[in-house]
Amino acid sequence: MKQYGFGVDIGGTTCKIGLFDMNGTILEKWEIKTNTENHGAAILDDVAAAVLGKLDEKNISKEEVQGIGLGVPGPVGPDGTVFKCVNLGWDVLNVEKELSEKTGIFVKVGNDANVAALGEMWQGGGKGHDNVVMITLGTGVGGGIIINGKIVAGSHGAGGEIGHIKMRDGETATCGCGGHGCLEQYASATGIVRMAKQKLEEETRETTLTSYEELTAKDVFDEAKAGDAVASELVDVLCNMLGTAMANIAAVADPEIFVIGGGVSCAGAILVDGIKEHYAAKAFHACAETEISLATLGNDAGMYGCVRLLF
Repeated sequence: MKQYGFGVDIGGTTCKIGLFDMNGTILEKWEIKTNTENHGAAILDDVAAAVLGKLDEKNISKEEVQGIGLGVPGPVGPDGTVFKCVNLGWDVLNVEKELSEKTGIFVKVGNDANVAALGEMWQGGGKGHDNVVMITLGTGVGGGIIINGKIVAGSHGAGGEIGHIKMRDGETATCGCGGHGCLEQYASATGIVRMAKQKLEEETRETTLTSYEELTAKDVFDEAKAGDAVASELVDVLCNMLGTAMANIAAVADPEIFVIGGGVSCAGAILVDGIKEHYAAKAFHACAETEISLATLGNDAGMYGCVRLLF
């Protein structure tokens, strides 16, 4: 009997759903709207309806389904309880139990950044490795740590919260977490734009960055690639912050490979080369040769990882 699995990556705007075979091949994928009204009360009903509807459409029995893997934007306990998903409106909720009752199918839940790391380890940029640290550079900085093929979630579900490693004392701006001087404040898309705006207020040199009405992270990287000195310095600060944080992570987790994903990773070689330079200068000698590469699954990484959770 052929075995199938569903990967469901729940975001604040949409739920990405994939139907997979258990070899890791995605057979079909689609999205439904994340209904966050009434504290997200309808989200699991909508997911259940989407999964059961797909089984009917494909004429697949529940016996042929190994399970539903679910990624959520918040910390997850070992029993599948989610502790506060602010973006979804959830407080404390045992998602595994609830969705399993609604579908009659086995459910496994993980944090969205952790399952994305698991997906990249299984079928993406970290394929062929069992010890992987993934760093996601988007609006914030997320992460996932995989050791011996398993997610390191930690005792509070906060394992892999790389974006909140303290990088700088004396920072006056506040991070989204309420702290000050977090990696996320410098190495995210919003972080590099924030640094650029600060720099432009003090900068006396000519720079092409002043020609943008609404400066984005992509603009900063594009101008650095084109040789703008101010943009290049900003990219170097970001790469220095990341390289330093990764050297510290390597001294604890010692991965075979770091996989860099998220929107900022689209900058490509200028980002990876810059990180490698700073990482090599700061890493403990035994970890200095750790591979650093780009993620390859894009927005699908979470769905892949959700299915891998079922193993």
